[in-house]
Amino acid sequence: MTDILLCGCSGKMGTAVRNIVANRQDCQISAGFDQVPMQLDFPVYTAMESIAEHVDVVVDFSHPTALKSLLQYCKKNSTPAVLCTTGYSAEQVKNVEEAARELPVFYSRNMSLGINLLMELVKTAESVLGDGFDVEIVEAHHNQKIDAPSGTALMLADAVNGVRENRMKYTYDRHSQRKKREQNELGIHSVRGGTIVGEHQVIFAGQHEVITLSHSAQSKELFAVGAVNAAVFMAGRGPGLYDMGDLIRDGI
Repeated sequence: MTDILLCGCSGKMGTAVRNIVANRQDCQISAGFDQVPMQLDFPVYTAMESIAEHVDVVVDFSHPTALKSLLQYCKKNSTPAVLCTTGYSAEQVKNVEEAARELPVFYSRNMSLGINLLMELVKTAESVLGDGFDVEIVEAHHNQKIDAPSGTALMLADAVNGVRENRMKYTYDRHSQRKKREQNELGIHSVRGGTIVGEHQVIFAGQHEVITLSHSAQSKELFAVGAVNAAVFMAGRGPGLYDMGDLIRDGI
């Protein structure tokens, strides 16, 4: 049985994780952390240093500002972390990578199996199509999402850029530019509205043909399922930086 500390347990994704865990036999939520505590069937804390329960893994769906205290807690208790929060700064990502030298850290900007398959397809398409195709990424989310572009859009952009040996320049806004598109540009565009869970399109536009690879999330539940699978996977792992690729290769 994997004992989970759920950070952000009172939020929408925290609720989704609680619902998934309630129907599984291989894990349970032993404690929660949230700045807006609720009465739940496990203790909920507003300070990481106050947590008394033993846990096997931390699952984080909270806020980027909680990262420092979360990593401190994990280092102090030698506890693996599954980081599902988006909107980290470049410095915070560096902190995550540094923490993984002494801790087991699972970090993915998107916990969906489908999105990670899309990323592999995008890499294949880019390697086949090459510089002759312009690449644009369009992402859409609900009107309550704070960060833009989405972490998933950046993950997909990085996948393209990796194939092109990091020669691409990310362009987020063109309204102030009066010039032709440069060949090494990679456009990233954000849409916010309604209750859209998450939609991502990667457009490869060439001469007289366009190829579009896309993914549409129908429910936040799919991200919760991925997070819980990652939590069970990470319990007992050694130090290192893990992602969805490791989970997929493990057959979960």
